[in-house]
Amino acid sequence: MGRIEWAMWANEQALAAGLILLAGGIVGVAGQFRGWEFASYAIAAGVFVCLLEYPRSKRAKGTSVERTGQYCFTVCVKAFGPVTRNYYVRAFLHAALCVPGGFMLATVLGCVCLGIASLIYLAAAVRGEHWEPILPRKDTRKPVAESIKSPPQNPPPRPPPEIRRKQAKDVEGAAYDNPMSVTDDE
Repeated sequence: MGRIEWAMWANEQALAAGLILLAGGIVGVAGQFRGWEFASYAIAAGVFVCLLEYPRSKRAKGTSVERTGQYCFTVCVKAFGPVTRNYYVRAFLHAALCVPGGFMLATVLGCVCLGIASLIYLAAAVRGEHWEPILPRKDTRKPVAESIKSPPQNPPPRPPPEIRRKQAKDVEGAAYDNPMSVTDDE
């Protein structure tokens, strides 16, 4: 059994939390709820969390699947260097961002989800994980095999190689005997 990559789970949780926080903030501002200032904060925090969490990290083992359009966000997140690569920083950042969301009912769910993501990031940081960008790799093409360059000349089913090499001059010797019976009697 392989090692669990906690950061992968934290990334998904934090992105969902950012979206929930953003949606709760929009509801709070549009409804002019009491304390709608916290909702406007939740909109800003939700957008920030979504931008930070959209690019996935490269996995330690196996294939890393990047999200659609992730490259431009990856460049931005990578530009901040150790501040965004360190999961301790992300854990404390998310914990601090989720606190004001707890003062309004419309943003409480986003606040709780972001707090859970913060705890998962803390677990990832304790286990020594860090954010590694998925950058486009240059494809190295393998040389094309000779069999692909020259396709087969005769259609399937092809006779065994020893029969194929017989000369066409000897019509009786070049004939192929079918080892299976093709009569309708059976």
